[in-house]
This record gives sequence, structure tokens and C-alpha cells, in this order.
Amino acid sequence: KAAKEHEVPEDINKMLENKVMETVSDLYYVNMSVVEMMCLDGTDEEGIVSKSVSSHSDLIPGVYEGGLKIWECTFDLIEYFSEAEIQFTNKTVLDLGCGAGLLGIVALKGKAEEVHFQDYNSTVIDEITLPNAVANCISDSNRMGGGDGRKTSEPPSKRPKKAACLPAALSRCRFFSGEWSEVSQLLLSSHKPFSKYDVILTSETIYNPDYYSALHDTLAQLLDKHGRVYLASKAHYFGVGGGIYLFEKFIEERSVFKSSIVKIIDKGLQRCIMEMAFKNHS
Repeated sequence: KAAKEHEVPEDINKMLENKVMETVSDLYYVNMSVVEMMCLDGTDEEGIVSKSVSSHSDLIPGVYEGGLKIWECTFDLIEYFSEAEIQFTNKTVLDLGCGAGLLGIVALKGKAEEVHFQDYNSTVIDEITLPNAVANCISDSNRMGGGDGRKTSEPPSKRPKKAACLPAALSRCRFFSGEWSEVSQLLLSSHKPFSKYDVILTSETIYNPDYYSALHDTLAQLLDKHGRVYLASKAHYFGVGGGIYLFEKFIEERSVFKSSIVKIIDKGLQRCIMEMAFKNHS
């Protein structure tokens, strides 16, 4: 699937029309089922919603890769950021396979210098990632401007206020759809200045072993030599066969990265968080 950069529309308030916002741990996100219903009415050029509904599947390889759902490991990783005191200040960050984009939005709130979001499907970027980024940036700029005087730690109200102009945080974001290898190529050959990422965040992207090579190569091409990857995953994905230990083995065989499992969550199906860095750079 060819790569494409999605521009932030000039009228950002329009992006939140007809969207129902939910909140979780101080973050706004679009209610996915409302988006799905609207896409069934024909706003989804890729047709991924009708295909997903008719095949009763959250994954259709090469067609739709699960971005219309927030997977649980996303929240594991967000929790880990605060536990491990991961710093995003002044860093360039990529949210790879972003879906709702919550990981990238947390990095943005953590004062990252630049955050890029990538998802396989353009519908996901347009209908979910972009509106989520807009809603969180509007709410933050309102609060930071003393808009309603609340402390940032309080949960946001159900609807972000309208923005009079583009919030500064939003100008630090870029949005891409398409296959990983295509997106890497677009970034590396672009006339826009591009510096490799200090941090790459990715959650539940290693469910299918067929994608390991593409994912590994993308990380190797886009990560800064001193950078870090934080990856959240289930120990095993039944039905598709991937999982953290299989990916760990794959990394070892390639001998480009060193990896360590920094957290194991043993509630229900085991879930893990892995940190990766280049072998020859600590």
C-alpha cells in the first residue's frame, strides 16, 4: 500500500463534527462505533469498515490492519511510560501502527519536539488519528491558556472547546498512511527535512510473523543510532501465530538490535513490554 502524508485541515473544528468523544486517562479519543456507522454510509473510501463488518474480523491482511480498535497493550505502554519515567521532552517520536494515536499523543503531551503517526489505513488516519490529535491539542491549548482554570491532572470535559487557531502542539505533528516500507521510503527520500527518531512507540504490531521482516527493517532504517523502541505485545496471538517471544527470537537472529523485556503483565493472557536499541550503541 503506497504511502501518503495527510495534511492537517485548515478548519480543525470541522474534524470533530459528528464525532462522539470518549475520555480515558486524561486523553480524548473518538468513539469508534460511531465512526464505523458513519463509514458504512460511504465516507470510507477504502471500504475497510464494510469489509471488516462483513468478514467479522478485526484484521484482514493487506486490507485492514486493526486500526479501528484500541488494543489493550496500548494502555500497558502508557502506564509503563509513567512507571519507568520515560522522558519525551525535545525528542522526535514515531507512533508506528498508531491506530487511535494515543501513544503519540502522550508523547506530545510530554513535550516531544515532533511526533509522527503512521497507520496502514488512510481511513484510520483521517477518521480517528487526526481527530484524536486535534481534540487533545485543542483541550491542552485551552487549558494551558488558562481557558477554564482546571489543573491538567483532572479529566477533560466530554467535548473539547473549539479552537480559534491551530494549536501549537498540532504543528509538531505529521500523519502518514501506507505500508511500513513505503512510509520509510517516503520519509527518507522526502524534500522535507527529516531526522531519525529518538523514540519509536508501537503496540500490538507483531501479531503476524509475516510482517516481522518489514517491521524490523523499518525500525532499523528510521531509529536514530542512540534511539529506543518501546514495543507492547501479547505473549502469543492465537490464530495468527505471532507474539513477543517469537519476535525476540527473530531480533536475536538478525543481530541488529539488542532487546529486553522490561515488563510482564500476567493478568489473563500474558502481555509484555520490550525495549530495543541498536547493538553497537548503548
